[in-house]
Parts: sequence; C-alpha cells; structure tokens
Amino acid sequence: MQIVIPSHLWEYCIAAFLIILAPGPSVLFTIARAIAWGRATALLTVLGNVLGMYTMSVFVCFGLGPILSRSHLIFNLVQWGGGFYLIYLGYSAIKDSPKDADEMRQVVDEKPSPLQTVRQGFAVGALNPKGMVFFAAIVPQFVDREKGSVTFQMLVMATIFAAIALCSDGSWGLLAGTIREWFARDVKRLIRMRVTGGGVMILLGVLTIGQSLIHK
Repeated sequence: MQIVIPSHLWEYCIAAFLIILAPGPSVLFTIARAIAWGRATALLTVLGNVLGMYTMSVFVCFGLGPILSRSHLIFNLVQWGGGFYLIYLGYSAIKDSPKDADEMRQVVDEKPSPLQTVRQGFAVGALNPKGMVFFAAIVPQFVDREKGSVTFQMLVMATIFAAIALCSDGSWGLLAGTIREWFARDVKRLIRMRVTGGGVMILLGVLTIGQSLIHK
C-alpha cells in the first residue's frame, strides 16, 4: 500500500476536533460513568470507546476507500447523505437533550469490572452513529484522490481521529469524575452541553453539503 499523506491534514484535524468535542453518545456515556463511579471507570470507558471506534473506522476505510477512489458520483452521494444525517443527529440531540440528561444522572445498580467497562465502552464506540457518519462522509472530503491510495489516506485520518478522541474524551472523563457532584446536581448543565453538541453537528452537516456543492 502506497504511503500518501492527505493534502489538507490540518483542516481535517480541526474538523475532527470539533466533531469529537461535540458531546455525542460516547461523551455522554463517559460522563455518565464518571458521575456514577469516578475517574478510573471513566478512563477505562474511553479506552474501550476509542478501540471500538477505531475498529469500525478501519472497516469503513477498507470498504469505502476503493469505491470512492473509482466513482465521483458515489463520492458526492456519500457526502450529501452524511451531511443530512449529521443535521438529523444534531436535531435529535437538541430535541432529546432533557431525556438524555436525565438518563445520565441515573446511577446503574452495580459497578462493572474493568474488563466489563472496556467491553461496554467498545460497544458504544463501535456503534456510535456520529463516528460512522464522520468516517463515511466527512473523512472523504479531505482525501486527495489525485494522489491515489485513498484507503491509506483514510487510515491515516482514522488514526489521528482515534488519538484526538482518546485525549478529548479522556479529558471529559477526568473533568466529570473530578466535579461529579457539580455535574449531577443541576440537570440544566447537562442539557446545555447536549444542545451545544447538537448545534455543532448541525453546523458540520451544513458545511459538508456546502463543500460538496462547491466542488461539484
């Protein structure tokens, strides 16, 4: 496999940071664990989460990379589909923010073991729709098709995404575990956080569709 570095790597890193920072299922799951059982459980959740997300991204890269390198039409369709789905996810996050925040405050009956924590985090990361959309629709925008080796370029960006997620989600877990009582005491704080994340996802969805139109 040819070693090719994407041309717009810095722009990609900014987009990846924004989507990771927006509180979605993975971040909410981590914060809920931190509120319930503290920092150690939160960090193990993040580890499993990132491993699950990275495993899913590798499958997307190998499955989608060769197709995108051959078809400009599919490339555009993927961008449009992903953009609209990000908008939908953002809208759902805002609409369901009170319910999500209330669920985050509920403590589960029994603290899971470290292995169970990693395994549960893995499942959430692997099935996270925000991550799936990002790898399938956002990542291809930053691929330089003229350089070739689309799959390798996507793998490079998936690895960067995993590294940023490990640092960002880990920070959320540490913060929530440290001020767990502050988080749990006022549900409005959790709602505001979820609404902000929804707004970021909607913005990224709009930008994705706009980018597709510009390069059409």
